[in-house]
Amino acid sequence: MKNTYKTAEVARKIGIHPNTVRLYEELELIPKPQRRSNGYRVFTDFHIEQFKLVRIALKVEVLQNGLRKKMIRIIKLSAKGNFQEAIVLTESYLEQIKVEQDNAEEAIRIAEKLLSGMQEEGDELSLTRKETADYLQITIDTLRNWEMNGLLTVKRKQNGYRVYTNNDIRHLKIIRSLRCANYSLAAILRMLNALSCNPNVNIREVIDTPKGMMTLHLPVINFLHHYERPNKMHYICWII
Repeated sequence: MKNTYKTAEVARKIGIHPNTVRLYEELELIPKPQRRSNGYRVFTDFHIEQFKLVRIALKVEVLQNGLRKKMIRIIKLSAKGNFQEAIVLTESYLEQIKVEQDNAEEAIRIAEKLLSGMQEEGDELSLTRKETADYLQITIDTLRNWEMNGLLTVKRKQNGYRVYTNNDIRHLKIIRSLRCANYSLAAILRMLNALSCNPNVNIREVIDTPKGMMTLHLPVINFLHHYERPNKMHYICWII
């Protein structure tokens, strides 16, 4: 005999609000449940497992390069019982995650190298905002955005114009490298604040490198393989 659950029971079991249960149905993240004659929803064990899948899959906020949309697609394919297609897409997702991790590690190595040269001697620069943007091959708006978000404080001349020095340029190169690897402005600011307090801080730890994403999403592909097997098809009858 199949286990069945009411909306409130699912909410308690998963640890979410009943409205979230309904929202997941509306967003097609779970199979559409059958209803009793009184209109109440009837959820099954497969629904419970699908709710768990959603919670695991969306636990890490990975938004860049279409990764979030791809994971949503995986969840919806699973909800419809298209497990083989979901498995293929999940494997592609994990490969893309690996690329993102490699990019993040490269950005940190660049940042560490730049930090090691922060006190190097050289001809002192004195660049305007436009000259700095051109030098770094970024837009003035990007430079202004970084400053407005507290990533850099630039000194001004007596006439009020900003002047960018060698250390400012190295500082900006670090920001540029990390942004190219899709680190958020908040993560970069956290790292820079920590560095201002302790120049020897481990920037990998401070910036909260996206680690463990491969491990976190392995349960997703295990779930899909589990329900792809023919001897599990009695759960899928609820969504056909």
